[in-house]
Amino acid sequence: MEFIIISGLSGAGKTSALHVLEDIGYYCVDNIPASLLSTLYTLCLNSPNKSMKRAAVVVDVRGNDNYEQMNTQIEDFKKSHGDVKILFIDARSDIVIMRYKETRRKHPLSERLRDGTVTEAVEFEKALLTPIKRLADFHINTTYMSNKQLRERVLSLFMDDVTKSLTLTFMSFGFKYGIPLEADVVFDVRCLPNPFYIPELKELTGLDKAVRNYVLCSKDTQKFIARCLDLLDFSVPLYHKEGKSELVVGVGCTGGKHRSVTVAMQLREHFGSLGYKSVVQHRDIDKKSTD
Repeated sequence: MEFIIISGLSGAGKTSALHVLEDIGYYCVDNIPASLLSTLYTLCLNSPNKSMKRAAVVVDVRGNDNYEQMNTQIEDFKKSHGDVKILFIDARSDIVIMRYKETRRKHPLSERLRDGTVTEAVEFEKALLTPIKRLADFHINTTYMSNKQLRERVLSLFMDDVTKSLTLTFMSFGFKYGIPLEADVVFDVRCLPNPFYIPELKELTGLDKAVRNYVLCSKDTQKFIARCLDLLDFSVPLYHKEGKSELVVGVGCTGGKHRSVTVAMQLREHFGSLGYKSVVQHRDIDKKSTD
């Protein structure tokens, strides 16, 4: 049995994440009250339908009036079922507010607050959901993500049985676009040779052999990667031992197209060869080169 609870900020992408899980065969329910989690779990567990053995549900402020009780119910439910995982979808407040203004949709908490502004509702919801965020096994922050990148991230986490082991996500990014807020470890590779200043390499990315060769031929790059791997080889088993479900390793350069992509691929290849479930995501690789 595999049971995923999706929660997080309204407007951050919970429904989009649920649709991805539905596409890969999960039995999905949107907006279920926390009080019904045990009932649904039991139905799925006892169902002769194999498709219900992988279930995903969204639990958030829409279907729950007593928020403190909602948090308690989710915590108790998770503690009593070892095969339950929580995915928390988050985003920066100003980005969520902008999304609501663009779509002209009403925030689900607006009518329950005195002023009823989107800003007040978003900040209030963020505070309400802090206990669930702390409980979560997986965190996805969609502040800088496109819908395609969100889909790729969800697929990388849940295409296989999430109860089996630790997932390592190596995320390349550009510091000019912001550090990934979900990153547990961040390596800054801006000190390495930069292909951006080589005319024939500028418009390429770390996915191109010529760029990889340029970055990796440097002795400084080789030493840097070796030291990163020393740290990760030591710490990853400790995270695994502590029961962490996902470790997000951010690798950042200036624009997120050359050095960070190359190094993230090297780290992913190393841990893949050791048998870890490891995936790579290049957050800013499609952005215009302006290093």
